[in-house]
Amino acid sequence: MLDAVVVGAGPNGLTAAVELARRGFSVALFEAKDTVGGGARTEELTLPGFRHDPCSAAHPLAVSSPAFSALPLERHGLEWLHPELPMAHPFPDGTAAVLSRSVAETAASFGPRDAGAYRRLVTPFLPRWDTLVRDFMSLPLTALPRDPVTLARFGLIGLPPSTWLTRRFRDERARTLFAGLVAHVMAPLSGFATSAIGLVFALAAHTRGWPVARGGSQALSDALAGYLRELGGTVRTDYEVKRLDDLPPARAYVFDTSPTALARIAGFGDHYARYRYGPGVFKIDYALDGPVPWTAPEARTAGTVQIGADSAEIGAALRAASRENRAPDAPFLITVQPSVVDPTRAPAGKHVFWVYGHVPHGWTGDLTDAIERQLERFAPGFRDRVLARATAGPPELAARNANYVGGDIATGAVSGLQTLLRPKLSLSPYTTPHPAVFICSQATPPGPGVHGMPGHNAAKAVWRRLRRT
Repeated sequence: MLDAVVVGAGPNGLTAAVELARRGFSVALFEAKDTVGGGARTEELTLPGFRHDPCSAAHPLAVSSPAFSALPLERHGLEWLHPELPMAHPFPDGTAAVLSRSVAETAASFGPRDAGAYRRLVTPFLPRWDTLVRDFMSLPLTALPRDPVTLARFGLIGLPPSTWLTRRFRDERARTLFAGLVAHVMAPLSGFATSAIGLVFALAAHTRGWPVARGGSQALSDALAGYLRELGGTVRTDYEVKRLDDLPPARAYVFDTSPTALARIAGFGDHYARYRYGPGVFKIDYALDGPVPWTAPEARTAGTVQIGADSAEIGAALRAASRENRAPDAPFLITVQPSVVDPTRAPAGKHVFWVYGHVPHGWTGDLTDAIERQLERFAPGFRDRVLARATAGPPELAARNANYVGGDIATGAVSGLQTLLRPKLSLSPYTTPHPAVFICSQATPPGPGVHGMPGHNAAKAVWRRLRRT
């Protein structure tokens, strides 16, 4: 009998399997698709030689992750590449605010009226980032805080809505960039704990950057799988699990799935019936004949580029997708241009480009024209560079990855109390009604993103039970 079976080879399932194998437990991992990776895959979606990331592309949380930093992933082929600028936010007048590794450079891009306010906001946390991120991502009670004072100070700033925090800024440039940071998790700007979301992304850029993985996000997943095999774990792909009886006997079962999928497989009935899923996204991967012709020079060297004219436009786009059940007329866009720093992603002189906008849950329309109109506002002539495009709305995203219910790439709404209390109100969110069944997907704390911490935290709950029994 195995000690543990893990279902789902996304970053969290892989991390949970690795953590258990590191502690001497026998582990087998099962994945429905033909490759490991989940939200961290790389495929030729458009033309031969153009390597695209179907979901995650830039990795500010992965490079800061306490779980990943403790593993020898570089030995298994993972290499982080840092663009000249982690992120840029261009404006219609051809200028841009930036999120740089340098706090001073970032503050200066906001203008003199907000430079000091920004420095005062982030500077106290920078020397304590490693401890803070470990405490923040280990919640709830999987570990005692190492620096409770800094964590409490962060909570006082982070728990209110981001619209409160941005009152510190007098001009629109800083407000707009920060609104874009919050929108990475598709949360309305007035939502609970949205200040923390924006602040985490900003601090991550200043301390560790927003890198891409050489060769694509698949490199991270392959490194985790390679280390798991080195530890004696097994990985089986093309194996869809529809019920617990499809799996070999084990002392524990760990699911990197959505809560509703777990309830269906394990026979939990309506245990997660009140769990809410959020807006979807419409994703386009482009093969380009050259770099994106951004008007703002800063955007040409940034790995990630946010697109939204101002905070009001960003807020309107989020409300349309999350509350008004319609596609926004001017969608807020998150874009990544990996080939500005990684020439292996496209043939010589060519580029890959990654972009998505928010749409309602389960939306079946086509956002291509609206996305490209937005891009043309900030990069005139963009359409002339397009060699090929691969589009995916909520139905296609859910078909590629069953965790993306209704196109929700966060595997659950990041709003209200569900921002922190996922998937149910519980001191032990990784356990389930069955004592041998656990959940480790991004539907559990600390929530969405490629950082492996739900898998890491869930593995703690699993090995504590295995040692007791």
